[in-house]
Amino acid sequence: MAKLLQPPPKFLPSEWHIANKNQYHRAEAERSRSERLVAESQRLVDEIEKTTRKSQSDVNKKLEQRLEEVRFWKKELDDKLEQLVYVTEDLLTYQTRLEKALESCKEPLHITQMCLEYREKRVGIDLVHDEVEQELIKEAEVIRGVMALLTRTLEETTEQIRVSQETVEATWAFQREKPLPSPFRLNRSAKYNLEKDVKDKFVALTIDDICFSLNNNSPNIRYSENAVRVEPNSVSLEDWLDFSNTNVEKADKQKNNSLTLKALVDRILSQTANDLRKQCDVVDTAFKNGLKETKDARDKLAVHLAKVMEEIASQEKNVTVLEKAILDQEGPAKVAHTRLETRTCRPNVELCRDVAQYRLIKEVHEITHNVARLRETLAQAQMELKGLNRRQLALQEEIQVKENTIYIDEVLCMNMRKSIPLRDGDGHGELAGGLCPDAVC
Repeated sequence: MAKLLQPPPKFLPSEWHIANKNQYHRAEAERSRSERLVAESQRLVDEIEKTTRKSQSDVNKKLEQRLEEVRFWKKELDDKLEQLVYVTEDLLTYQTRLEKALESCKEPLHITQMCLEYREKRVGIDLVHDEVEQELIKEAEVIRGVMALLTRTLEETTEQIRVSQETVEATWAFQREKPLPSPFRLNRSAKYNLEKDVKDKFVALTIDDICFSLNNNSPNIRYSENAVRVEPNSVSLEDWLDFSNTNVEKADKQKNNSLTLKALVDRILSQTANDLRKQCDVVDTAFKNGLKETKDARDKLAVHLAKVMEEIASQEKNVTVLEKAILDQEGPAKVAHTRLETRTCRPNVELCRDVAQYRLIKEVHEITHNVARLRETLAQAQMELKGLNRRQLALQEEIQVKENTIYIDEVLCMNMRKSIPLRDGDGHGELAGGLCPDAVC
């Protein structure tokens, strides 16, 4: 009890002086850092204010330049829109082939998208951007690219069908909604593209004009969430210029003759069929390899699970042995304690610290030490057993993850891909649109 009431330790005078100096130095350092931060903050505020004014001025200038550029192109498109005229010549058969080829791409694209959606239902670590997913995405891109190419070619073919042997001025008829001279017809597709382009540029002019008129005191300015995002459907300035320039050039030129376009259609149908077949083969191979790898991983996990469960049984047996060993020490411990307690009843000088007394004391210490060692080992064994149980659950969950992935890839995706129209060996001949049976998986 006296030890518990001892006063706290005292420091030396030198320690007292050192502690005070440390406090002085730390206070001076904190104050210096604060002063530097205040000065730096003021410099930063001034710099940012200057930069902001400069940036806003530059943006205003760029908006003004953009307005002038859009006005120029809008005027060009307005002028060219008045000149469009075409008549029908050829390519009806090729137009039909292209339409059917385009239609035949929809089912493979749907199946590819469904495979991607199914594979999003993988869980845990198996939700990986693996080779199968990469090739499926690539396949979807290839199909979309083919469809885009076929669509563009179909548009060109339709356009060619409507091309007149010469371009005539039709401004008065279009602008005033008067009938055209009987030998000619407007190219409705090009007319639509130009009208849409003109309309878009009018909207763009209106929007940019509003943006140009805004300033820091405008009443309707506000923060917008994710205002600096890049829209997925946005285009580069070069694409924008090419698009408008292409529309202008289309209005200025006649299309290639029918034979040239028919040769182009033949090449496109052949190339797209080959691209689709190759990518389909790549995806199927990726599925097979991925399934093999997943099944191998599942089997290895099962092997490890069996070993872990075997070790769990061994460790449980070890825990039982340790618990029994601890219980077995209770008898000798009680005997030693009883002997010591009983020998304290010896009378007078017989209460001697003899050899037996010292050996009994040593025996008690030995038993206590041994029980402590057994308890420590038991705690370690129980901890290991818990770890093994956790590992068993983790392995079982991971095996379920692998089973889920195998079901998705093998049962859902690969079976569904077998239903892709006209796979190799179906023997149904050429697709109506011109694609061969091996063109689409």
